[in-house]
Amino acid sequence: MNFKKNLLVKLFIAVATTTLLFSCSKSRDYKDSSRATGWKMNSKEGGFQYNPKAKEQETGPGLVFIEGGTFTMGKVQDDPMHDWNNAPNQQHVQSFYMDETEVSNLMYLEYLDWIKEVFPPSDENYRRIYEGAVPDTLVWRNRLGYNEVMTNNYLRHPAYANYPVVGVSWIQAVEFSSWRSDRVNELILEEEGFTSRNARYEVEAGQTFSTDTYLNAPTMTYGGNDSITRGGKRSDQLAKRNEDSTNLYVQRKDGLLMPSYRLPTEAEWEYAALGLVGLRNYNVYRGRKKYPWDGQYTRSKNRRSRGDQMANFKQGDGDYGGIAGWSDDGADITAEIKSYEPNDFGLYDMAGNVAEWVADVYRPIVDDEFNDFNYYRGNVYTKNYIDKDGQVKIVTADSIVYDTLSNGRIVARNLPGEILQVPIDEDETYLRTNFSTSDNRDYRDGDKRSTRYYQSFGGEDDDAEQDDSKRMYNSPTHRVSASEDSISDNELDRQYDKSSGRTTLVNNEVRVYKGGSWRDRDYWLDPAQRRYFPQDMATDYIGFRCAMSRVGSKSKKGKRPRH
Repeated sequence: MNFKKNLLVKLFIAVATTTLLFSCSKSRDYKDSSRATGWKMNSKEGGFQYNPKAKEQETGPGLVFIEGGTFTMGKVQDDPMHDWNNAPNQQHVQSFYMDETEVSNLMYLEYLDWIKEVFPPSDENYRRIYEGAVPDTLVWRNRLGYNEVMTNNYLRHPAYANYPVVGVSWIQAVEFSSWRSDRVNELILEEEGFTSRNARYEVEAGQTFSTDTYLNAPTMTYGGNDSITRGGKRSDQLAKRNEDSTNLYVQRKDGLLMPSYRLPTEAEWEYAALGLVGLRNYNVYRGRKKYPWDGQYTRSKNRRSRGDQMANFKQGDGDYGGIAGWSDDGADITAEIKSYEPNDFGLYDMAGNVAEWVADVYRPIVDDEFNDFNYYRGNVYTKNYIDKDGQVKIVTADSIVYDTLSNGRIVARNLPGEILQVPIDEDETYLRTNFSTSDNRDYRDGDKRSTRYYQSFGGEDDDAEQDDSKRMYNSPTHRVSASEDSISDNELDRQYDKSSGRTTLVNNEVRVYKGGSWRDRDYWLDPAQRRYFPQDMATDYIGFRCAMSRVGSKSKKGKRPRH
């Protein structure tokens, strides 16, 4: 009996001790505490603050989600130009977002309307901003063709509102993307109650909103007008709860603001156009695709639409649409967006209609030996300009920087309210192994280390000593300069390259464009085809669409077994 009694006593003590320890450990609730320090987060008394309700990235206006993956980039079938400038190579693309359609005239007109309202062209200080953003409508002219109706109407007439914008240079497409980023994030802050209602309709030239300015120097946003920047109801609530001024504004760690709209890289565009997700079988792809749709032909094989063309392209000499009354593709010039079926990613017109600018600088190779992850040629790294007082420098109406392009057009490099950008220097490159310079456009294909002459392209510092015959790419060097007064008097010094010994148009200012257009034959519809055009020029067959990087998980949904 004593043995049993002692055993029961020991068991009782053990259970009691375990319960006590468990209750003690349970009393220390780490649910809202740091796993690093145990300190409580989001405490009213202070400490680290973060957004526990932040979820995955929302899909921005006009975008669709493209789940990334591995694919064979490059020509897999036809090479009509026999230049073999995109040999097949395997690349991996991270998940991203892409415009469902090409940017339309209506979308671009909204951009022009905003510029006209904020930077009125009637003001001589801002005239060049608007003029630099307007598409070149004269691209429709043909010396042996009558196209004046498009020259006068295509951009602005409501009949063409939902047609893809053309006459836009690569530089203009980049500027539109930057403007779009700021307007989307500006609306988010207003709807979430951080900024004052409808302030975006009333801002003046010196009070524009910039996402980068808001994140890096929020007190300088809207020209330093705090009644706008902190004019929302939610800002008042934050001010009552926080003495720390850094928590009075939305920060990147809150996960509220979206990444920037931008042009897609060539790899992203080609991957998205192929839409291989529809041909996936376990971890390989079934067969090969020649077009964004399944099959080897340009006509539909579906019963209801059998025989219809799947894209808008030129089918032969003088055949831009087919016979009147029964059109092959329903268009002679461009077609209204969403006129044809989307590909397996839900993207429209990834073949035909208009070709599209992508972000990359053109080179006749894709250097997969150096990189096979998010491939992109065109990195020019910059940083915020910091003055001697440690403050970022905000561009004002008096400090707008204008660029004079090779075709004589003058465009604004930045707008008031943005942070002035300067090239990175030794502070960022010292003892790094992954990058060493600000400008990487000609890395491994045009820099000193990669040319057989060990001679640079020739920058501003060594132009006088540059031997034209020993450049990596012997392209024309047009020079157009403007005096300080030329912004108002329209006087430009144009020095066109008159040399007859040039051998190529390839240089650091030519960009890749992808996809066929209404002017192209069907072999250009292959997503692997790549061409190039000067970044400061425009045509009647090149448009663009925007992309956005995805932050966080690769896929939107958890993976489930196939069976």
